[in-house]
Amino acid sequence: MISLREGEIPEIRVTKSYALVAITKHGVANARKYAEKFPHVDLYYMKKFEQGDEEEKNIQLFDGTVRLLLPALFQQYKGMILIISLGAVVRMIAPILVDKKTDPGVLVVDDKGQYVVSVLSGHIGGANALTNEFSQAIGATPIVTTASDVQKTIPVDLFGARFGWIWDSDEKLTPVSASVVNEEHVAIVQETGETDWWMHDTAMPSTLKIYPSTQAAMEAKPHATLLITDRLIEKEEEVLLENGVIYRPKSIVLGMGCNRGTSLEEIEAVVDETLKELALSKKSVKALATIDLKKDEEGLLQCTSKNNWEFITYSPEQLNEMPLKNPSETVFKYTGAYGVSEPAALRYANTNELLLEKKKSGNVTISIARILFEELN
Repeated sequence: MISLREGEIPEIRVTKSYALVAITKHGVANARKYAEKFPHVDLYYMKKFEQGDEEEKNIQLFDGTVRLLLPALFQQYKGMILIISLGAVVRMIAPILVDKKTDPGVLVVDDKGQYVVSVLSGHIGGANALTNEFSQAIGATPIVTTASDVQKTIPVDLFGARFGWIWDSDEKLTPVSASVVNEEHVAIVQETGETDWWMHDTAMPSTLKIYPSTQAAMEAKPHATLLITDRLIEKEEEVLLENGVIYRPKSIVLGMGCNRGTSLEEIEAVVDETLKELALSKKSVKALATIDLKKDEEGLLQCTSKNNWEFITYSPEQLNEMPLKNPSETVFKYTGAYGVSEPAALRYANTNELLLEKKKSGNVTISIARILFEELN
């Protein structure tokens, strides 16, 4: 817990590029939802709204006036998203402003989550790009008052953020951003994920080129690469990452069944082992799906909470609507469904194809499907 005192800079734990701060009951409820939809933020709110799961979710509580917290956030984050009234924010940040070349971006969100306002450092600080991405992620209206955007291109550190994409590493964010801004040849390879990521009303710059495969991109020898994939890349592809960033879209669904009382440790071990076998990134898992009978299964609840995955359950009737290659009379006898892990994964992913048919490992049965997205134009 962060204790705020006059004249002291509080110690904070910085793990993401942006800080999200709430100070009201409704603001906190919304902020918790926003942090799940937009995974690039560290969440801060007042101790009096503590809910008991803050440590598990890496949420930081503070005690005292938020005015005393802002200088530390201002110094250490690329941007701040504040669920605080605009007037109050202006008064609080005025004494700590330094220069538009160095000040972080500042956004304000109203208590109901209807509007996201770009307040400070719109261009250089990236607040305008952050406003657009964040508002899309939470379903709000962006308010950007800058007369015009200097460049209509891809903000590398926020690419796909509104869909929940995260990058594998921040090591190359700066040089790749430089390549984009300096209009060098940048290759974009997308293997999965949402395809409507271009946000501007103009065509993409000719320096940003989409390639159908990593092989085609390697042959083109770009200055930089944006690679959107849920798979672990192969050694020969690493040349693209000499100045490249991998983005992990939320494209993988785990269908799962387990014996009653199966531990979190066993469930996670099976998940990790299986994803490694299939050369898939754990960062791309979106949801774990199962049967309604397991909606209170502690190990599954702990696993999804720990990894910030959606936990979805279906009725036997819903599962039986999905096509199955290997229906089980034994499973039907005990659950009313002819399968659990396979149809649960298929139903959530909205597909008829599995990346992995059911695999039994100890007390756990797992299947994996990839979410069906629109094809890239």
